[in-house]
Amino acid sequence: MRHIKKLYLLLFFSLALFANGDILDEIKSTNKLRVCVWPEYYGISYLDQRTQQFSGIDSDLAQELAKDLNVNLEFVMSSFATLIDDINNDVCQIAMFAIGNTAQRREKIRFTTAHLSSDVYAITTKNNRRIQNWDDIDKKGNIVAVAKGTYHEPIMKEKLKNAELLVVDKMHQREEEVQSGRADVFMTDYPFAKRMLIKTNWAKLIEPKTTYFKTDYAWAMKYGDDKFYNRVEKFIDDIKVDGRLLLLAKKNGLEPIVKLK
Repeated sequence: MRHIKKLYLLLFFSLALFANGDILDEIKSTNKLRVCVWPEYYGISYLDQRTQQFSGIDSDLAQELAKDLNVNLEFVMSSFATLIDDINNDVCQIAMFAIGNTAQRREKIRFTTAHLSSDVYAITTKNNRRIQNWDDIDKKGNIVAVAKGTYHEPIMKEKLKNAELLVVDKMHQREEEVQSGRADVFMTDYPFAKRMLIKTNWAKLIEPKTTYFKTDYAWAMKYGDDKFYNRVEKFIDDIKVDGRLLLLAKKNGLEPIVKLK
């Protein structure tokens, strides 16, 4: 009976501890770090369907974080559309897939110090005669696609004055709309634009002539747990100083957008 009572007490205090938001102790107790990733993010957290292996700077850094914490790593599938709910409903303890730090998101989730920063880029088709440069995008009759939940959605809602904005919420729908001709361009960032040029033979990159809307990328977690937040911040400081961040940025072709300070 004493043994059973001890188990109940241990379970009670463990649950109470987790309820109080001590995520770092939960990670240590379960020996597992649960990290939300978007598996379609080339160079960031891309899942190869053939090998079922992740590649990208944030999936690499998730492994480094788990090593530093001396725990196992579990990737949890997420997306920009479900990101906020996934974090606040404890689907994962931290989201690590180059999340744009925006005012709208900061109202709901807590961001770490940035490790990347990207401007906005556009992808059209090589045979689209309407879009030859950045100034051609915002013209009457053009359709500009963005993915629902990405930071490109509010940016383009504000920026576009003449073109029509198309917000899509299905996987690969941005690309399909442009490739089919139902949209003229879709807006994206440096890592995903790079993927399109490497992985397709029809995509054409349209770059802004000057800085259009640069956004810092970071990781995100729920509010209310300074202990876990500060531990992740120490990890970010460490990888910037010891060279791991730069090394993995170079490995994944993201050196142009890495933030080392």
